[in-house]
Amino acid sequence: MDIPFYQVDSFTDTPFTGNPAGVCVLPGPLEPGVMQNIAMEVNLPETAFLEKKDDTWLLRWFTPAAEVDLCGHATLAGAHVLWQTGRLGKDSTGLFHTKSGLLTAASVQGKIQLDFPAEPAKQTPPLPGLNRALGIEPVFTGKNRFDYILELETPDMVRTCAPDFSALKKALPGRGVIITSRSPDQSYDFVSRFFAPGIGIDEDPVTGSAHCCLGPFWAGRLGKTSLTGFQASKRTGIVQVFVHAARVHLTGNAVLVIKGTVTV
Repeated sequence: MDIPFYQVDSFTDTPFTGNPAGVCVLPGPLEPGVMQNIAMEVNLPETAFLEKKDDTWLLRWFTPAAEVDLCGHATLAGAHVLWQTGRLGKDSTGLFHTKSGLLTAASVQGKIQLDFPAEPAKQTPPLPGLNRALGIEPVFTGKNRFDYILELETPDMVRTCAPDFSALKKALPGRGVIITSRSPDQSYDFVSRFFAPGIGIDEDPVTGSAHCCLGPFWAGRLGKTSLTGFQASKRTGIVQVFVHAARVHLTGNAVLVIKGTVTV
């Protein structure tokens, strides 16, 4: 079986920045084990698998090591591919059935806007092993159904954090950990980084699903529902977040950088 394959840089308008995602547009059903092998082979932070179902799409996401329940940047990449290749009309909304329910993608003022579930965190006791692995002392520790979130005092502490990934993998009981701080730079409301060594991603360059937590977190602290987040990885990326009740809108750009075929 030949499967059309695309590599897209998400949450950026500049190639080789943002977060790279693979996108496979399936001609029919594919075994999850084969999807996992493809994701392992292409070795990108996430690979999205799209299968057309009437006027909607079935969507699953895999890291090189595991399937995940929610991924923003690979959904953005998938929507970009569908519009760019004519599989979805330019003015049409992408409807995606996923393990996190129905997600949508729409073109808004030249950018892609995702409608995702909000994933707010609840405060939890600090985890000393987690803090040691990260080499930090957070001012707040919280957790949602996926990840831990740690607030640090300054954005410089976020940028300079140098985790011991072997220790972090052992200390981290959830999918991943977000570290974040308020930004004094008026261009952004907050900065963040995201680590998930347990699912094969030491540091994710730009994490849409983390902003489902960061949006409600900073909306509550800053008293605003429209925010701009800067993810301070080596590749960097910008995510615009709008918090609306139990949903968040994540907005960003995407750039197609590679296209080809996967043969299985």
